[in-house]
Amino acid sequence: MKKFNTVFKVSAGIMLVLVIIGVVWPDGLEQMTTNVKDFIAHTLGWYYLIVVTLFVLVCLAFLFTPLGRIKLGKKGETPEFSRPTWIAMLFSAGMGIGIVFWGTAEPINHYALSSPTGETGTDQAIKDAMRFTFFHWGIHAWAIYGIVALVLAYFNFRHDHAGLISATLKPLIGEKAAEGVIGKVIDILAVIATVIGVATTLGFGAVQINGGLSFLFDIPTGILVQFIIIAVVTVLFMISAWTGLGKGIKILSNANMGLAALLFLLLFIVGPTMFILNLFTSSIGAYFQYLPTMSFRIAPLNPDTREWINAWTIFYWAWWIAWSPFVGVFIARVSRGRSIREFVFTVLVVPSVIGFLWFATFGGTAINLEHNAIDTISSLATEESLFGVFSNVPLGWIASIVAMTLIATFFITSADSGTFVLGMMTTGGSETPGTFIKLTWGGLLSATALALLYTGGLQALQNTMIIAALPFSIIMLMMVISFVKAIYKEGRELGIGRFHKPKDKKS
Repeated sequence: MKKFNTVFKVSAGIMLVLVIIGVVWPDGLEQMTTNVKDFIAHTLGWYYLIVVTLFVLVCLAFLFTPLGRIKLGKKGETPEFSRPTWIAMLFSAGMGIGIVFWGTAEPINHYALSSPTGETGTDQAIKDAMRFTFFHWGIHAWAIYGIVALVLAYFNFRHDHAGLISATLKPLIGEKAAEGVIGKVIDILAVIATVIGVATTLGFGAVQINGGLSFLFDIPTGILVQFIIIAVVTVLFMISAWTGLGKGIKILSNANMGLAALLFLLLFIVGPTMFILNLFTSSIGAYFQYLPTMSFRIAPLNPDTREWINAWTIFYWAWWIAWSPFVGVFIARVSRGRSIREFVFTVLVVPSVIGFLWFATFGGTAINLEHNAIDTISSLATEESLFGVFSNVPLGWIASIVAMTLIATFFITSADSGTFVLGMMTTGGSETPGTFIKLTWGGLLSATALALLYTGGLQALQNTMIIAALPFSIIMLMMVISFVKAIYKEGRELGIGRFHKPKDKKS
């Protein structure tokens, strides 16, 4: 209880102070976060690229190594959720609002406004737009989530450690340090990164719902409307949080996948179907062809390209890292009983392919409209681009309503999952955190999202995300080292693969 009080009070207190500063001193907070973000992006951009690629390589190693046979749980344990439900839950928590918000906006931006290679509006710009979008939302993103979830699930379900970030570091820093002050600091940093990561996504959701209402019904865009949206959705996700993991989140996750499938099929059928299929196929090839180059692309001799990398690639890597304690804890929680090999393959490949299909359909339709001079989607505000695409296809008004419903349900799922994970992280790793704790974090998530939007809109959200990700990336590296050390020791004890057989065969 003492540990819970310390982690909860300190992390909640820090976030409350951030909210108050955002309300009282919005311009100052925006300027401060901008300065810190610029320093990190320009000074440590190389670090983000290397560390994220390292996470990819570690995941792939455990996909192919004999150690992949090890189960994330006890011998004979079976998964709690069916594979379709499991995939729906991890995808809803892992991407959610983001893939709807950027599904049209990112490809059209790379094609028409700010190309990663400097060319806009050309055939080559179409190819570059899609392969870099795939890069930002593909294997690298899911490796960040996957490595945190894998380490947590391994120590929690196989070795009965608490479901806390600090508990995964015991083989590295020792049990005393992990359960003492150092462990508390690590858990507090994880909580803060989680709150900022989830709050940023909630901010994106509120802005896009506002954009849809503005595009369809001429409702003004601004903090007042976004406040109302967040307030309404807060009530809804708190009701869902009250029902628990097996009811609210499970039902919403399946509903999300159903609505997303409906929206995808609708646009795929009424949109430029052959163009989408050809673009998807071509972009998959380009993605894998240029993956090594894109992974380490930092452009030291081209300031304009470097600015693009900072604004897009570094932002995304920071976003995924800041989200990783939340998504990692949640994915670990719903992945009990899976083998490491099944876990890594499913988490890295399945959501990536779903995302590629989504971006090829929504981004490809937007690019097709603009490239053929049918409509100028790039002239719309980022949050309105999706609805601009729907205005050019049959049944577009219905699709817009479905899209706003999907954003709302993703919003609720992300916030609901976030309150559950934050409850776990501030109750010593409890798999059934109390309702009061979840509701408290729900209120702070919404307040943080509003404070960041009030401070400076989307730019403030992005600034805060990059700052929050830096300290947790170091913790992630420590988690990887601790995990490798522990699992190789277990491999030797079990005599798996090339490891020596244990002396006592009964062990």
